[in-house]
Amino acid sequence: MSEKSSSSGSDEDVDPESGQPVELGGVLSKWTNYIHGWQDRWVVLKNNTLSYYKSEDEREYGCRGSLCLSKAVITPHEFDECRFDISVNDSVWYLRAEDPEHRLQWIESIELHKAESGYGSETSLRRHGSMLSLTSAASALSSTSTSSFKKGHRLREKLAEMETFRDILCRQVDTLQKYFDSCADAVSKDEFQRDRVEEDEDEFPSTTRSDGEHNHNNNGSKEKLFSPANSKGINGIDFKGEAITFKATTAGILSTLSHCIELMVKREDSWQKRLDKELEKRRRVEDAYKSAMNELKKKSHYGGPDYEEGPNSLINEDEFFDAVEAALDRQDKIEEQCQSEKVRIPRLTPVPAGDAFSTIGTHRFANKPHTYSSSQSSIELVSASDDIHRFSVQVEEMVQNHMTYSLQDVGGDANWQLVIEEGEMKVYRREVEENGIVLDPLKATHAVKGVTGHELCHYFWDTNVRMDWETTIENFNVVETLSDNAIIVYQTHKRVWPASQRDVLYMSAIRKILAMNENDPDTWLVCNFSVDHDNAPPTNRCVRAKINVAMICQTLVSPPEGDKEISRDNILCKITYVANVNPGGWAPASVLRAVAKREYPKFLKRFTSYVQEKTAGKPILF
Repeated sequence: MSEKSSSSGSDEDVDPESGQPVELGGVLSKWTNYIHGWQDRWVVLKNNTLSYYKSEDEREYGCRGSLCLSKAVITPHEFDECRFDISVNDSVWYLRAEDPEHRLQWIESIELHKAESGYGSETSLRRHGSMLSLTSAASALSSTSTSSFKKGHRLREKLAEMETFRDILCRQVDTLQKYFDSCADAVSKDEFQRDRVEEDEDEFPSTTRSDGEHNHNNNGSKEKLFSPANSKGINGIDFKGEAITFKATTAGILSTLSHCIELMVKREDSWQKRLDKELEKRRRVEDAYKSAMNELKKKSHYGGPDYEEGPNSLINEDEFFDAVEAALDRQDKIEEQCQSEKVRIPRLTPVPAGDAFSTIGTHRFANKPHTYSSSQSSIELVSASDDIHRFSVQVEEMVQNHMTYSLQDVGGDANWQLVIEEGEMKVYRREVEENGIVLDPLKATHAVKGVTGHELCHYFWDTNVRMDWETTIENFNVVETLSDNAIIVYQTHKRVWPASQRDVLYMSAIRKILAMNENDPDTWLVCNFSVDHDNAPPTNRCVRAKINVAMICQTLVSPPEGDKEISRDNILCKITYVANVNPGGWAPASVLRAVAKREYPKFLKRFTSYVQEKTAGKPILF
């Protein structure tokens, strides 16, 4: 990945003049959609904005999209060390760097830009936190103030009693305060009078008062200067009675307070239960909200890379199965419309009079030039020893294995399960898994009237007519022609979302099996098995599947009546089709088995019907 500047979150990433993070640009892989997958894009990080262009050279034409990073959430992928996601509300960018170091570099640079935007800065967080604290405090105060007035009837009665006790207590306190003030005044006056008397004695030691009372008695006492207080104390206050009343009032207050506390505890228990119920309701509502938001987010980003086939896919097996079924149903409807509208134009190339098809029983090994100009050209076959190329040994091995094992009857074998039976067609399956990947071998038997084994194998092998009957292929090409009877083919299959797209690179050979005795039926075979080739290496766009497929066709002829020539009514072809496929990838086993069970019978019926249509009314090719 080429980059204009590096960013690691250090001081070097900040422009010393402006104090702003420096611009960063480079190539990142961006997830576009489930059809095109990951595509390289020129990404620029500048002024708190992340923009992308198709390439660096096209920057002058304007960006194709941009994100403001102020409220962006950057999430490094849990499993993919090169990937990170940037989300702003419902908009999500899935990005992949060249390696984990570049991913860290981009993430730190983006975080630095985000921190300088104002939303992520320390002062901003402190300011927002203060506002939040004030709001929370106000809410708490309001809630407390409101709930404190919601009291029960008995509690209100006790509070009224408390009001009465308070009034009584206040009056008693006022009375006692007056008593204490009077006592204090009397003591002050007594001390003042004593001081004056002592001063007079010093100046006039034998002075006699006008009222006839002496200042000193014989014992030097001053008790007759003041008259004793009455029984009710100063100002007529009964101090003992007031003290007893004060004690009773305070006892009543304490008793009422105790009762109030008891009522409040009971009330608190009741309110606590109600609070617990409300909290439980709130928790359920929050859970429902989170679930709804997750579903909404999931649906809004359903086309993203996390919601397709992969080791860490977020789509569960049921959703995967439903999505594949829906996609296959749509493909079937499209195919039905194409058939009903006769979109496919049949090839009606006339057969030359001198062609090998014109004579019944013409030898198939006559030397004729091999051509693809006709949909049913004469296939020039040679013996296995003459068909020499670098894969000859493998082809011979495959042919021998298929002729030895594929023709064996599996009807009574407990390891094989009969999954489909429609008329003459039967489909068997043997469940095999290796490292969690479904490798179920499939075997189908069928009987078709009016066509020969040579004709069926020819149409199955001939790439010129492949697209006329095969509806699951997106495109294909012949990578190399090894001989007139052997080719290497690369083909990609139509994608069925959310499964990844598959491609196959295989060698295809057609062979006539020589009869060991005159009672053996006329037998033809096409075998396709995966190989490697420098001109078709695996790509990130597709998952490379491995195959080992064979179609064995045996022609059975019933003698015509009298001197009549053999017609197509006297011909029956017995088909044995075996397929061992390793699909690769991470598709659930239940989905793979369901697709195989659904698609293989449709393929056989579609192919045999096509061959019957193409050969109808034409000379027989044995």
